[in-house]
Amino acid sequence: MRSLSIEGAWETTPKIFEDRRGTFREWYQGADLRSTLGTDLHVAQANCSVSRRGALRGIHCTKAPPGQAKYVTCVSGAVMDVVVDLRTGSPTFKRWEAVRLDGSNPSALYLSEGLGHAFMALEDHTTVLYLCSARYVPELEFAIHPLDPELGIPWPKEIEPILSEKDAEAPTLAAARSSGLLPG
Repeated sequence: MRSLSIEGAWETTPKIFEDRRGTFREWYQGADLRSTLGTDLHVAQANCSVSRRGALRGIHCTKAPPGQAKYVTCVSGAVMDVVVDLRTGSPTFKRWEAVRLDGSNPSALYLSEGLGHAFMALEDHTTVLYLCSARYVPELEFAIHPLDPELGIPWPKEIEPILSEKDAEAPTLAAARSSGLLPG
C-alpha cells in the first residue's frame, strides 16, 4: 500500500490473475490493510455506482463520530477519484489528491473517517465499487461543493460536469467550516 499525501488515505494495487477466460481481481484483502494500517475495515455496507461520462459525485463525507471509512475501486470505465481532507486541525486540512482509477488499472483507494470523497466519470458506463465501514445515514452525511474555487480541484475541462441537485446546492468549504459542519 502506498500512502497518499493526506494522512489516512492510501492507494493499493491488488493482485490480478489472468488466464484465457479473462481476469480475476482480489480487489480487497483485509490482511493487507491490517498489516499496513494496524486496523481492520469493518464492512457495514457495499455500494456500486454506474455513471455516465461527466457525472461528478461528491464531495461527500460522514460526520464523525461515527464517520465512514471507504475502500474504493473502479471495475469498468474510468474516474478521476479525489480525496479531500475535511478535518479541521489536520496538518493537511483542505489538501486534496487525485488518483485515476479505471477498469484496466487494478488500483484501489482507502479513505479514513473524516476524509471527503468525490469522483468524476471519464467514460460512459463507469462502474465504481466501494466498501463502507458504516451504513449510509442521510442525517450524518454532508457535502462540499465539488467545484469550490477555494479547493481548486482541476476536474477535466473537456468534460461538462453533471451534478446531482444535492451536490449542486452543497455549501463551499468556507461556508461548511463557518457553520461547524466539518469534523475536527
